[in-house]
Amino acid sequence: MLNQEPQVANEAPVIAPVLALTDNAAAKVLELAKGETSPLIGLRVYIVSGGCSGYRYGMMLDDVENPGDSVFMANGVRVYVDEKAVPLIQGSTVDYVDAMMGAGFVVENPNSVGGCGCGSSFRTADSAGQASACSH
Repeated sequence: MLNQEPQVANEAPVIAPVLALTDNAAAKVLELAKGETSPLIGLRVYIVSGGCSGYRYGMMLDDVENPGDSVFMANGVRVYVDEKAVPLIQGSTVDYVDAMMGAGFVVENPNSVGGCGCGSSFRTADSAGQASACSH
């Protein structure tokens, strides 16, 4: 007989965050949110169908938790991810890069098996996204 820990009826399961934010990404989000007054302000990360590889990343400041959202803290920042995006970006890391060629958020996604030449979209192994013309 195995020793098992007694389960507590109201104990919520521990769920790993969907994605991570680097120090640079977290600092940039906090900088962008500086003038916001809502204590629930955070980064919404979402996926839209489109781009030449099938899916495109989107990010915006948000303070509303929609039904089905995964909401968690990553490097001191509240993050909102809708339930449809979770399997597409699970395990990803969001970074903020400020380089000579430009600045912006970059997603390193272990679920991506390919992307377009311009780097603005991606696809997964079982991707249902519809590819379209490359426009960024």
